[in-house]
Amino acid sequence: MATKNKTIGGLGAAAAIAAAITFIAPWEGVELRAYRDIVGVPTICYGETRGVKMGDTATHTQCETQLAKAVAEFEKAGRECLPAQLPDKTRASFLSFSYNLGPRILCNSPTMSRLIKARDIAGACKAMTMFNRAGGKVVRGLTRRREAEKALCLSGLAGQ
Repeated sequence: MATKNKTIGGLGAAAAIAAAITFIAPWEGVELRAYRDIVGVPTICYGETRGVKMGDTATHTQCETQLAKAVAEFEKAGRECLPAQLPDKTRASFLSFSYNLGPRILCNSPTMSRLIKARDIAGACKAMTMFNRAGGKVVRGLTRRREAEKALCLSGLAGQ
């Protein structure tokens, strides 16, 4: 029988989503007015880019709701390529990673998908650090975030 900490669906998914939201929010920061991110994409709230136009505004409540909804969507999308049995911290780190890079990165990146399919989850955690560029340039903030995601990811595996 799976423990609720490792089972996707129900309380397991909710716990991973909650952990991801707590992890993501400080890294993304909140902006109530649309701005252009480092590569020029219109962005608002906690790094939301989908459907954002310059001039858009939001409230804190709208941003928090949007973040929770987006992370839940990313969790659902990640189910197709992540093992069902993952510790919450590990799943939360993959959610943060995919939230920042886009929902298909885990399943479609040759490196990440190969490691995950091979069930080399620790290798996939470590590979996150390769994704530290924006506009072709290494970004210090992304390097720091990927290191933090890797640490969170591996800390979940250490608890198994």
